[in-house]
Amino acid sequence: QVQLVESGGGLVQAGGSLRLSCAASGRTFSRYYMGWFRQAPGKQREFLAVVSWSSSNTYYADSVKGRFTISRDNAKNTVYLQMYSMKPEDTAVYYCAARERGSLYTIQVKEYPYWGQGTQVTVSS
Repeated sequence: QVQLVESGGGLVQAGGSLRLSCAASGRTFSRYYMGWFRQAPGKQREFLAVVSWSSSNTYYADSVKGRFTISRDNAKNTVYLQMYSMKPEDTAVYYCAARERGSLYTIQVKEYPYWGQGTQVTVSS
C-alpha cells in the first residue's frame, strides 16, 4: 500500500504558476503510476496527468497539456505537478493518486485505489 499527502496549494493570480507536491509513504513507490486529478465544486473528478514509474513516460489531459508538467523523484518518494499560465477555471481541489496496474493511458478515477486528501488551488482573475 501507499499513503499520499499533497501540499503546495494556495491562492494564485491568473497567469501565475504554482507547484504541487505529493509525498508518498511506502518502500515500493517506484512501482506505481502516479497521477494528478482535480475536482471543482459541482463537477466530477477530472484526470490531469500521469507519470510512469521510471518518469520516462507521461500523459496529459488536453485541458492542461502545455501548461502543466508532471514529474517524480523516486529517491524522495515525491511526485510534482508544476502549473503555469494558470486560469480561473483551474480552481479546484487537486489530488494525487497511485496505481500499480494498467497502462499509462488508464485515466479513470475508479482505476486508482490510492488517493491523497487533496489540496485547494484557487486562481483569481
